[in-house]
Amino acid sequence: MILTVTLNTALDITYRVRSLRPHASHRVSEVVERPGGKGLNVARVLAALGHEVTVTGFTGGATGRTVQEQLTAVPGLVDALVPVTGPTRRTIAVVDERSGDTTQLNEPGPTVTPAEWSAFQEAYEDLVPSVSAVALCGSLPPGVPVGAYAGLVRTAKAAGVPVLLDTSGEALRRGVAARPDILKPNAEELSELTGSHEPLRATQDARRRGARSVVATLGKDGLLAVTPEGRWRATLPTPVSGNPTGAGDSVVAALLSGLVRQLPWPTRLTHAAALSAATVLTPTAGDFDRPTYEDLLNRVTVTRETSAA
Repeated sequence: MILTVTLNTALDITYRVRSLRPHASHRVSEVVERPGGKGLNVARVLAALGHEVTVTGFTGGATGRTVQEQLTAVPGLVDALVPVTGPTRRTIAVVDERSGDTTQLNEPGPTVTPAEWSAFQEAYEDLVPSVSAVALCGSLPPGVPVGAYAGLVRTAKAAGVPVLLDTSGEALRRGVAARPDILKPNAEELSELTGSHEPLRATQDARRRGARSVVATLGKDGLLAVTPEGRWRATLPTPVSGNPTGAGDSVVAALLSGLVRQLPWPTRLTHAAALSAATVLTPTAGDFDRPTYEDLLNRVTVTRETSAA
């Protein structure tokens, strides 16, 4: 069983329009609602890959009930979300069908009280000993301490459970100091953490700050991994275009799958790059195009990084 933590869960609403234009009215061709937030996206992908997954975090109000109702339809997924008084947030994605670009609007999330945060920590401590890996994903809702992920990392490590961290800003800075087993920043998060815009230098710096392994997602430049076993870069045969929302979450899912299956790092990165690309080709986060994924498994290139930083 893999545990994913989404402290700022959401109901993801995706609108598709023919062409998005400022200051204009638009006719929506399709509306899709899905449970969202990084950890829930990761969980859906893991479930589709055949893993059993438990999801936890916060849920509240009518939006939260909708999220939980939809989660019941996901085979292999267990709902362990903790209730709060405030309503779960919504995220709005507007997909421009002509260009393929996506515009994202993210609400801040409910304000979590100290009592609600304590209740979550107790629930998390109860869950961790029974799982094989933990993923801590996404932003912190108002009221949750900025050092929350650092504490959750330490709880998992004290139980002997490997933990992956995927967040940003000060939560990332404090979380990496708690020494997660895997850190998964994107290029912007990596630069903000380290102050360096050179990917290899920044990835190595992030590892020196505490993470055992760092896997950076670099858009069209693929994935860059710095681990105790070596440094690798994974690239696609050709770039893909589409909806990038959720591509990083699929990387997290692939890394967790490879971790619990004890796959070597090059194989983990092959799956991560292929799964990320297959997600870009789908309209909503938490989905992937399986034929594309299976095809790319034979066409992703993973090379050992030898350049000095």
